[in-house]
Amino acid sequence: MPPGSVMTFGPHACGTPAGFESEWLVTDGLGGYATGTIAGLRTRRYHALLVTPQRRVALAALDPVLSIPGRPDARLAVHEWVSGALDPAGHHLLESFDVTESVPRWRWRIGEYVLEREIAMPFGRNAVAVVHRLVAAPPGASVRLALTALCTWRDADSERSHDGPGLAMDGTVLEGGAYRLDGPGWKPIGQWYHGAYHREEAARGLNPVEDLWAAGTFEGILRPGDTLTVTATSSDFDLPLPPGPAIVDAARRRACRLVRQAGARSTAERLLALAADQFIVSDEGTPAVIAGYPWFGSYLRDTMTAYEGLFLHTGRHAEGRRLLQAHAGLGVRMREETLNDADGPLWYVHAVERHVVRTGDDQLARDLLPAVEGVVAAYTKGTRDGVTVDPLDGLLALDADHAGVTWMNARLPQGPLTPRDGKPVELNALWANALGALAALRERCGRDASVVHARRDAVRAQFVKRFRAPDGWLFDVVDAGPAPYPKGGSGVHDDSVLRPNQLLAFSLPYAPAADEAQLRDNVLRAVGAELLTPFGLRTLPTDEYGYCGAHRGGVSARDTAYHQGTAWPWWFGPYADTLRAADRPVDALLSAVEAHLSECGLGSVSEIAEGDAPHRPTGAPFSARSVAAVLHAHAVIRQNCNLQGTEKKKLAREARPRTGRNALR
Repeated sequence: MPPGSVMTFGPHACGTPAGFESEWLVTDGLGGYATGTIAGLRTRRYHALLVTPQRRVALAALDPVLSIPGRPDARLAVHEWVSGALDPAGHHLLESFDVTESVPRWRWRIGEYVLEREIAMPFGRNAVAVVHRLVAAPPGASVRLALTALCTWRDADSERSHDGPGLAMDGTVLEGGAYRLDGPGWKPIGQWYHGAYHREEAARGLNPVEDLWAAGTFEGILRPGDTLTVTATSSDFDLPLPPGPAIVDAARRRACRLVRQAGARSTAERLLALAADQFIVSDEGTPAVIAGYPWFGSYLRDTMTAYEGLFLHTGRHAEGRRLLQAHAGLGVRMREETLNDADGPLWYVHAVERHVVRTGDDQLARDLLPAVEGVVAAYTKGTRDGVTVDPLDGLLALDADHAGVTWMNARLPQGPLTPRDGKPVELNALWANALGALAALRERCGRDASVVHARRDAVRAQFVKRFRAPDGWLFDVVDAGPAPYPKGGSGVHDDSVLRPNQLLAFSLPYAPAADEAQLRDNVLRAVGAELLTPFGLRTLPTDEYGYCGAHRGGVSARDTAYHQGTAWPWWFGPYADTLRAADRPVDALLSAVEAHLSECGLGSVSEIAEGDAPHRPTGAPFSARSVAAVLHAHAVIRQNCNLQGTEKKKLAREARPRTGRNALR
């Protein structure tokens, strides 16, 4: 594996509060994971060594104590307690932490003795191997290593207290077969540790305290080069796990294959290819996408928005193909179910079109043409999410009862924080794009597309006519309902607030405003001046009424800021495409994001960042849409670097965005 796949941190980063902020993540390919901080402190309720695909927290921690003859026992764990105590404080003994080929590794030094820990999960099985190795010791020396298993069994979004009985134990099997621990020298304990404190949950206004069950201790004698492994698994107890070092080696080999498959060249591309893998999981054999770790599940909008980056830019075409096929019944679902998602099906059409163009998969085009037609038909007839076609202009309209089902979907008890009933700009850009994609797919399959072309041309004309705002950019919503609280107001209006949503009118393959060069340039100037930050695009200008520059505090405060100024890295994708369409430079766009890969969620990109400088990353530290967008922007940058003169201009005109008939051919 090239050196770019390694991130290394020294004693200062590990042994100071900075080590409490950087987080590592290991996944099992099923939706289960292990995660924590580089210092070892559990700052979130989600930090654990084994979390199941059903989002149940099992093994919370494995506390090492190293006994060296003639020395006090070295307690290498670190915990924070509700009293404010930090005890033990083993992070002070860390000499290094690194992530090499997706495997996190810690090394503690006590004089001449160095103990190493590595963590890996066998791909396709919810299990974890925690491998310890005595790396260095004086000649002939040996040590005793004891590992106390701190356990729980709870939903990942909650805590468990000591009220009531402890965890049921049958040897090393806990909670009636929920999961099993394995390792040498087991000695049961069966005792509650009270008041473990999660500082990040406190900062989010949530309950930060839980109790942990000390199930028992594993022990062994180590000489230089010896290993001691503890495993935990939630399934297939009768199927033996490979030895811990073999699980680690397999994880590293798989990481090497993924990087080669992605064709990753730069350090950032290698890290991002491995980050993408963390979100792609198998749901009963069908590929799915986890929107983000540690608290998100799988959602249609996030999956399809991230599709191009996660699957097409990493060479995972076969998995992507199966995912797209699994959603072939989406049009029927739109008419029968409430998806709480106005635009996810349109992103699905975009994903199908991008896959066919990138891979030349004509069979998939034939297979999924009915699915794409079904999505368009569902919007035409009206969806259960309140989206209908306005017969007067052919644009999509969202009714007031479903004003919170666009991507700006944060809610308070009294209703959506960013209600966008009426005709949102990105919804209609995606609608025009879907009609263009459908026409091109029909032609690719040898079908007549004249009716769809005519419909798309009419929608495109109405889009430009209705959304062009006097300010020089596009309205965010036309025919909008009463202005949201606290702004007040009544009656239908056109909302001209500057938001990044309008970029889709220029960035998509069949973008409705692709031919409006002056309008595009005006939008780029406004977005660049008012919304662009090093970590993404703000959702509101800083001088706009309702702007929130900080994303912190309790649930209501954070939700209020979520789409009212907070910056989103996923908008770097459409922004890069629009810059390319305008033949503007994109090379320096990702400098801060590349540096961010070694800051918060290691090797990954955070969900959001604060709108105010210095733009503190926040939200989920591992975000599928963010990673996918940065992968896509990297592809745009690479393409621009490889092109010169007229060839570059030709691609900007013909590749993305494209207009006209037969564009898919």
